[in-house]
Amino acid sequence: MKTALYPGTFDPITMGHLDLIKRGLHIFEHIIIAVAINPKKKPLFCLKKRLELIKEATKIFPKECITIEALTGLVVNYASQNNSVAIIRGLRAVSDFEFELQMALMNRRLNHNIETVFMMPSEEYSYLTSTIIKEVAYFGGSIKGLVPEVVEKELIELFKKEINKNNISI
Repeated sequence: MKTALYPGTFDPITMGHLDLIKRGLHIFEHIIIAVAINPKKKPLFCLKKRLELIKEATKIFPKECITIEALTGLVVNYASQNNSVAIIRGLRAVSDFEFELQMALMNRRLNHNIETVFMMPSEEYSYLTSTIIKEVAYFGGSIKGLVPEVVEKELIELFKKEINKNNISI
């Protein structure tokens, strides 16, 4: 079975992420969604909540095709330990390319048996980032259709509490 690793912070998972998973399953028989703990980022959702949201959002895929796990350590080592033949990385714009190329080349240097597969999201999701989603949701904008329903509800509830706590009126 050809397995690919799809790493990311997924804070939160978006329809762009789901688009890449769906299209990745046309290439690979199994995808491990590896939720990273990145010390450089301050996630809105704790690891446990991100795993829960991803589990709910990926119910649309056959159960045997998806595994969701927390990731610690080097992505390429994790891929190797889990018999992945590739690492899936999304590219939205040229600005993503330089960083992703550097990571892919370093991963290849660390383990030449694991390929990096760059995938572009469908046009309708090409501008989406988790950061944009959080900002729009925080200020009360509609994120309907940009994130799974479970994520939309969670963000609305979370930011309602935040706004009430800080006595901010919208």
